[in-house]
Amino acid sequence: METGGALLSQFPLGTPPVPENFPFRNRIISGLSLGVLVIEAAENSGSLITARLAMEQNREVFAVPGNITSRNSFGTNYLIKGASAKLVQQWQDVAAELPPEVAARLLPPEGEKKRKRDAISAAAPADLSEGERKIFHLLSTDEPAHIDSLIEVSKLSVSELTGALFGLEMRELVRQLPGKCFVRKL
Repeated sequence: METGGALLSQFPLGTPPVPENFPFRNRIISGLSLGVLVIEAAENSGSLITARLAMEQNREVFAVPGNITSRNSFGTNYLIKGASAKLVQQWQDVAAELPPEVAARLLPPEGEKKRKRDAISAAAPADLSEGERKIFHLLSTDEPAHIDSLIEVSKLSVSELTGALFGLEMRELVRQLPGKCFVRKL
């Protein structure tokens, strides 16, 4: 399968791709998967059918929340509201639910993580203030840091820290998340 691929279908070869056959195809896809991630889904979308099939097959179902006024977010928000899907805000939310041996293959080795952090740190703008530079280096792109932990680790006063964070936000280098948590922008 790795080199030549495979074709799985309950329909004979040559069957045209008609919409009424899509749920049958999606049942096979969800059955072969560890989980299904729904990013957008309208109210009567095939994505919701696939998510239902995955649940019936005891597969993980994940959903990315969307704007409540968008018709393409109805399905994802519905799945999350009904507690049938796990809310996904970042890729680590999915990796955390996978079997450990699968998740380990997704995460880079420690040495690579350090090289990546060093490369990102080197990308800090030269004209940052001392406080901004300190906070910039403490933040990562994938793990939110709460303001209380930033105060503790940085040893900056509350006013110095909030000033540095505000400056970094104004330059679009960091982003505030709900709950007074901050991440570095990509």
